[in-house]
Amino acid sequence: MIHSSAVVDPKAEIAEDVEIGPCVVIEGPVKIGPRTRLVAFVHVSGHTEIGADNVIHPFAVVGHEPQHMGYKGEPTRLVIGDRNVIREHAEIHRGTVQGIGETVVGNDNLVMGHAHIGHDCVIGNHVTLVNGALLGGHVEVHDRAFVSGNVVVHQFARIGRLAIVQGLGGVGKDVLPFAMASGLDTIVSTNVVGLKRAGYDAATRERIRNVFRLFFRLPLGEAVEEAQRLDDSDEVREIVDFIAGTRRGISRFGRRERMAPRRLPMRHVLEREM
Repeated sequence: MIHSSAVVDPKAEIAEDVEIGPCVVIEGPVKIGPRTRLVAFVHVSGHTEIGADNVIHPFAVVGHEPQHMGYKGEPTRLVIGDRNVIREHAEIHRGTVQGIGETVVGNDNLVMGHAHIGHDCVIGNHVTLVNGALLGGHVEVHDRAFVSGNVVVHQFARIGRLAIVQGLGGVGKDVLPFAMASGLDTIVSTNVVGLKRAGYDAATRERIRNVFRLFFRLPLGEAVEEAQRLDDSDEVREIVDFIAGTRRGISRFGRRERMAPRRLPMRHVLEREM
């Protein structure tokens, strides 16, 4: 099931039912699990392990050298789980010895076209990275998070479970679990749609919203104390633990920034009407 134009390194370990399409290059001690399909023109290299039932689309670059000035050819790794879809021109790089030594992508994720997962990132399960999403090194994206198109995530930032970052956003500080982030480092509400799709009932969604209302009204430390006093649910404990583990700080809480309507000079208005 290997196309005649593919180039496969003899050191690679490929399951018997893997499909390798035209002009695919597999370079180095790559391991690919059962029923995975490399459509065409895919480049996989290095100490890369890919699990079962993945689909990797044309021109994706998987397991290439990290974009890190300190990388000197060390045998760092990329580990990808099962049932992931990696679309056209996406990039996923190996880890560095300066980081955790490996980049990890879990199961059932969708990495859309031109998305970038930098070195030492850890991606959970059921994560969606939309076209052009860019994750710097050492980023964590927790389960069921949704990173919209052309979002830029700074090194060492974290995006919590079931959070969503709206398109064209910038993440330099951590985004709480269950949050909706918009613009630059701004949490604007809870991720209502994501919570519904994940099966959270109305009572649980309202409890999470009540906790977020505290964060909008009070300084972060006071809000955490008040949330713990009022609610001992698993969701509150998850939020509190997430805050305790921050390295870059937590995104601020504020209103969604709206773009002002463009005002055309009067001469353009008159030309349009004529």
